[in-house]
Amino acid sequence: MDAVPLTLSQEFGGYVSMLDADLRRLDFALGDLYELALGGTAVGTGLNTHPDFAETVANHIAEKTGLPFVTAENKFAQLAAHDAVVAASGALNTLAASLMKIANDVRWLGSGPRCGLGELSLPANEPGSSIMPGKVNPTQAEAMTMVCCQVMGNHTAITIGGSQGNFELNVYKPMMIYNLLHSCRILSDTCHAFTDKCVVGLKANESAIQSHLENSLMLVPH
Repeated sequence: MDAVPLTLSQEFGGYVSMLDADLRRLDFALGDLYELALGGTAVGTGLNTHPDFAETVANHIAEKTGLPFVTAENKFAQLAAHDAVVAASGALNTLAASLMKIANDVRWLGSGPRCGLGELSLPANEPGSSIMPGKVNPTQAEAMTMVCCQVMGNHTAITIGGSQGNFELNVYKPMMIYNLLHSCRILSDTCHAFTDKCVVGLKANESAIQSHLENSLMLVPH
């Protein structure tokens, strides 16, 4: 639908702002993942554990990894619920939603060669088509959207797992961690691939942009 004009730099500036906000959310979510339930033993009481065990082990792990691990203040909550994992997955899910929007915009703006928008020229990583000549398929954008779908599915599984902390123990953590790590890996891979194989090679099709601007009703409100 025709609306009002904006520049390509304004559009991409919006993408940058979205991703900056996503990174801030990830940094915030990461903090809660450093709280360890070690020392809570079976249900969080610390029964049969040396009183200094939890803090000593957390300090040792922090020293070995170089990461700010600490012992959880309330181990009942840490064992019964894995809200920190759900929150971290939620931040990844939000990132996936942003990337889905960006990838879709890029492939629609690069659609063509004759009947699409054609305002962006995509890198010809796999030029041509099995049936349509002159076509450049937006393979990197399509790959990113598929990864985003998977991350959203992983988040659903993690959310359900996080709700299954019956009484003082949630035994769904292996599934939750597996899906969280899977989301981290595939998002990282697709971001690198999309950057290297698509974003750095994007070019503005200035003639198409100018033509759309001049032939659109978007200037009427001005």
